[in-house]
Amino acid sequence: MKKFVIAAAIIGLAGGIAATTVNAATLINTDEKGYITVDTSANTELSPDIVEISIAVRTEDSKSLQVATTKNKEISDKVYAAVKSMITPENKDFVKTADFSATPEYIYSNGKRHFNKYVVSNNVIVHTKNISKAGEIIDKAIGLGATNVNNVNFSVSNYDVQCNDLLGIATKKAKTRADVIAKNAGSYVTGVKSMNISCSTNNNVVHYRMLKSNMAMDSAAGAALEMSSTPIQSGVIKLFANVNASFFVK
Repeated sequence: MKKFVIAAAIIGLAGGIAATTVNAATLINTDEKGYITVDTSANTELSPDIVEISIAVRTEDSKSLQVATTKNKEISDKVYAAVKSMITPENKDFVKTADFSATPEYIYSNGKRHFNKYVVSNNVIVHTKNISKAGEIIDKAIGLGATNVNNVNFSVSNYDVQCNDLLGIATKKAKTRADVIAKNAGSYVTGVKSMNISCSTNNNVVHYRMLKSNMAMDSAAGAALEMSSTPIQSGVIKLFANVNASFFVK
């Protein structure tokens, strides 16, 4: 009789262990979560309130690098002073120089390299909120000896604020879409697994290029240029926000 009881106890204990193991496995499986991944976006159009103009001054001399550099400095200083008087520092406008280079230029003939001339190039960057003066600034710089305008770039000063607003809209759309998908699949969203976000614009750049050396203007054309500034249209800037989100479901 005692042996039977002992055997029964052992069997019961073994059964308890087995039950515990099964319950633990079930609990682990229950804790595992599936997830849904969705992509959403939002966009808007903004009127630019900042313009950045890259103005190049290029000079050359066939004999002396110093002469070419001196010429460049004289023109660059005039351009710098003139455009600086056309901006408003109180609005965080500024003028700076960038990408200065002074190098010899060579030509090749019969497989041999021959010295041609010294070339000095300097870029004057104008950053201003006076976007209506973009054409006037360009005309003034060209008139003072600038050789070309590389580009005119328009942007918005409140980019971060606009980006955050759009990301908020795109994120709400992502959550709503995940809820709809989960509900129709007989489940529900329990939390966020991961989220990747980004903001971008359509890069509103006007590739404006005027080579002074190629400008063949007669006196009448020159007079017309002085009377009216170069027309520059800022257009609109398109801002895009994208959200790639994964949500846990149960």
